[in-house]
Amino acid sequence: MIVMEIDSYLNEKSEYGENIEKLNSKQRTFLFVENLEREINNGGFNQFYFNSSGDFSQETVNALLEIGAEKTAEIVKKANSEFKSGTVPKNRTERQNELELIEGKAEENWNKCDSEFYKYQDNLTELLIAFVIKNKSEFKK
Repeated sequence: MIVMEIDSYLNEKSEYGENIEKLNSKQRTFLFVENLEREINNGGFNQFYFNSSGDFSQETVNALLEIGAEKTAEIVKKANSEFKSGTVPKNRTERQNELELIEGKAEENWNKCDSEFYKYQDNLTELLIAFVIKNKSEFKK
């Protein structure tokens, strides 16, 4: 419940990622992990990349590593590898255009990544709560 409340607050504060600079680095870490989880659970990696959450694909890998979710970070890296040179375009239109070109080939890998993600080898909720507690001064309103 607390994770959802923090997520809602940070999304509103950052205008759903449109003004990510309104968040400090710890808040961004939290939001990137939550956005990943929401998108994967709603529609898999294809949806993650299609939506604005995909703007922060590399930052999401770094955020997962920062909270200690190493297995999940590897899954995201594997999914990111479908893009040219493993680099996901930050520009949404550019990324969506590339998605159209690669999704047929990438779908098998992304489906495997989705399945791996759903195993929750890293307990993201516990890791996020521990992260917030460790950095509680960064989460005060």
